[in-house]
Amino acid sequence: MSGRGGGERGSGRGGGRRGRRQDRGRGQPSQSSSRGGGGRARGRGSAGSTATYNPPPPQMAPAQPPPQMALAPPVPPSGAPFSHPSSSSGVGSLSREVSEKLTMEPVAVTTAPPLPPSSSKAIRFPPRPGFGTVGTKCVVRANHFLVDVANADLHHYDVTITPEVTAKKVNRAIMKQLIDVYKESHLGRRCPAYDGRKSLYTAGPLPFESKELVIKLPEEDRSAGSSRPARKERQFKVAIKLASKPDLHYLREFLSRKHFECPQEAIQVLDVVLRAKPSQTYTEVGRSFFHTSLGPRGELGNGIEYWSGYYQSLRPTQMGLSLNIDVSARSFYEPILVSEFVVKHFRRSNLSKPLSDQDRIKVKKALKGVRVKLIYMDYAKTCKITGVSRDPISQLTFTLDDKRTNVSVVKYFREKYNVVLKYPSLPALQSGSEARPVYLPMELCSIVEGQRYTKKLNEQQVRSLLRATCQRPNIREGNITKMVQVNNFEVEELVTKEFGMHVRKELALINARVLNPPVLKYHDSGRDKIVNPSCGQWNMINKKMVNGGKVDFWSCVNFSSEYWNMSEDFCAGLVNMCNSKGMVFRQTPSIAMRSARADRIDQTLMDVYKESAGLNKPLQLLIIILPDQTGSYGKIKRICETELGIVSQCCKPVQASKFSNQYFENVALKINAKVGGRNTVLNDAVLRRIPLVTDVPTIIFGADVTHPPPGEDSSSSIAAVVASMDWPEVTKYRGIVSAQTHRVEIIEDLYKQTRDPQKGLVEGGMVRELLLAFYRSTKQKPSRIIFYRDGVSEGQFSQVLLYEMDAIRKACSSLQEGYMPRVTFVVVQKRHHTRLFPTDRNKTDRSGNILPGTVVDTSICHPTEFDFYLNSHAGIQGTSKPTHYHVLLDENGFTADILQVLTNNLCYTSSGILCSPRCL
Repeated sequence: MSGRGGGERGSGRGGGRRGRRQDRGRGQPSQSSSRGGGGRARGRGSAGSTATYNPPPPQMAPAQPPPQMALAPPVPPSGAPFSHPSSSSGVGSLSREVSEKLTMEPVAVTTAPPLPPSSSKAIRFPPRPGFGTVGTKCVVRANHFLVDVANADLHHYDVTITPEVTAKKVNRAIMKQLIDVYKESHLGRRCPAYDGRKSLYTAGPLPFESKELVIKLPEEDRSAGSSRPARKERQFKVAIKLASKPDLHYLREFLSRKHFECPQEAIQVLDVVLRAKPSQTYTEVGRSFFHTSLGPRGELGNGIEYWSGYYQSLRPTQMGLSLNIDVSARSFYEPILVSEFVVKHFRRSNLSKPLSDQDRIKVKKALKGVRVKLIYMDYAKTCKITGVSRDPISQLTFTLDDKRTNVSVVKYFREKYNVVLKYPSLPALQSGSEARPVYLPMELCSIVEGQRYTKKLNEQQVRSLLRATCQRPNIREGNITKMVQVNNFEVEELVTKEFGMHVRKELALINARVLNPPVLKYHDSGRDKIVNPSCGQWNMINKKMVNGGKVDFWSCVNFSSEYWNMSEDFCAGLVNMCNSKGMVFRQTPSIAMRSARADRIDQTLMDVYKESAGLNKPLQLLIIILPDQTGSYGKIKRICETELGIVSQCCKPVQASKFSNQYFENVALKINAKVGGRNTVLNDAVLRRIPLVTDVPTIIFGADVTHPPPGEDSSSSIAAVVASMDWPEVTKYRGIVSAQTHRVEIIEDLYKQTRDPQKGLVEGGMVRELLLAFYRSTKQKPSRIIFYRDGVSEGQFSQVLLYEMDAIRKACSSLQEGYMPRVTFVVVQKRHHTRLFPTDRNKTDRSGNILPGTVVDTSICHPTEFDFYLNSHAGIQGTSKPTHYHVLLDENGFTADILQVLTNNLCYTSSGILCSPRCL
């Protein structure tokens, strides 16, 4: 049994994972162009120039770092109770204090009501305090490929295409035609790189600063054997105007740690150059490329398939410019008839029956925006679906071009195309506008290949995708190498000759260290009081929980039809296990256990809630055996946790039916954490040997925002914040969740003020409530805050830090005037594409992955800032993904070793806030 615990899928963080978002940041080129002016160009150079930059080995830069942020003033004595500030003026001035501290610029005092700080231009994140030395040294390979760059004279030009085109594919076709026609006559024989939107880049000046050119784009839909008259070629005006001259000198200064501001525009240029050819060849999705030639392709079910591809991003690192390449997979619509898609997607075997209004709306939602090919035409004609008709196609009529004759759609297709429709009871697809719709029979429309399916996959599809794409480390490493070979940048004229770039073909060799796992302490009444985890794993045999929780009021609901009568036996075994491991768990439920159908989840949970409330015995725990069919977990959790306020423990029916002691142990660990117990503690915490944690009262926060899945356009995002409630052990956590604005990443309710008609100004918020809870639990006021913030992309660093640090400061000051504990703010990132591979097959875990505790803070990390990659747990299957940690504020003066060891150790507390790396 893994020491991470088992049972249901939720983690101790109090929130699930968000919908996918595209990470993009300061060190990673964005898709939009930068309009800022650059320095003067420094000479064009040539592809054969030897003036490439090779950065020095990782070491602390000799140049002066940016000025350190002043530490927060001393906090009042930790044992004294909070004294409420006499006025809110201290809170109001914190926006100014936070802005001054983060930007290191004075902010003018104003008498107007303070606003949250909004400027992130001058924020400087703390420099790296040094490199870690703790742990066993080793060497790993990373999927980063070093890029050498010659002394190119970069120029950035704005591009305006008239009439405006939104599709990148069409824009690229227009620009390709322009280069083919005008390269010799107007472009000075240069080969530009185009981003598909508004920016064109060259390695040297064009013969003009501003010019408008006209091109004609051939019709795409026309096929060679078509008898249809040729449509007039589309004409476009392309205006090209000099915007800036990005200077590679500043990029070299930044990479050599002599300059602390990342020259984003220069990196943007080079990134566009490397993406130019694959953007024309493959289907581009965000920063990834997909094609049927790049790897396996397979069905996911319901008319959806997956394509293989790769992710690519140019990043500044300590070793120089690095091209991060990783294999990837995405879901696409199957290129099948729309009628066949309806059969597969909605599991309808009989298309001769009309669709209900509810089913018709589902079909419209699934297909709106999808491009289809009309198979009844003698040329390749495509249309975009804009809707679905209300009536069956057998009842639809329209007016012919003569504007007099009204004809039915069925008759039109029979007489015009000699096609007798098989399914006249189905509604028609609509293309065009609502005012003048074009009706298309589903059975005569084929979904165009290569269209990404952007809606949420069901659980079966997710499992199929993971099963098909899960790769052991050696297989994934080999596939990544193949992707580099497929790109073959060395033969691309634009890359090598025009811009003088050379991409290494070998994965980077990286110096790493393996941190020792922490020593864990269990209750003295167990046979095993001290545990040394081995390769990230340990079990509960002969061990007892440090603090067993107490459960008096509980019940169980079984939604499994296949295991309808197992509730009593399962709960008896689970309760016995909880008690044997140190909990105080009442043997009999406070209200009767029950079984219910999966289609009555809402009503059943409400009945349980009302019955317990009526007996004045609010449930402390509701054990739920999930339905046999997957997909109900999220709904059950939402109802229990956010609507009814019931702590729930979900169990899968197949695993529950085995009555396995190991499964009972895993579930017991989760239950104990949820009802306020502690499973284990760090032995060093008990002995007060954790630097910057056990010396003074310290609270550790974890925060995340979960966003609605794709297709949900109005649902609230859910913010979750947890905080440690014990000190010095930092093992017991309490959580708060809050709904907030749709897809807003900044946590809005960390601190809030509301005006009550009777009470006046009322202060609250998640941080404030958790600080008060910490004081009630420990009788201590935290002198130090360590804030782990999950899920923030690099492009959001500055904004999130400004707003959330302002909220933290206000929450502290609202409790006591002058109360400002020192804060360390660390972003935790799991949605990245860096993978680490072992170089010694004898030093791996059982899955072939790098060992638990492997940490990297050199070579592939940020040139100057405080960040590191940590692989904290053993892999199960596939390739382990290390978590990336980036320090945005450090008032506590952490060294690399202290923060890395602390973070690794926290991953071993079963109710901790930091998840192990996921295996993909």
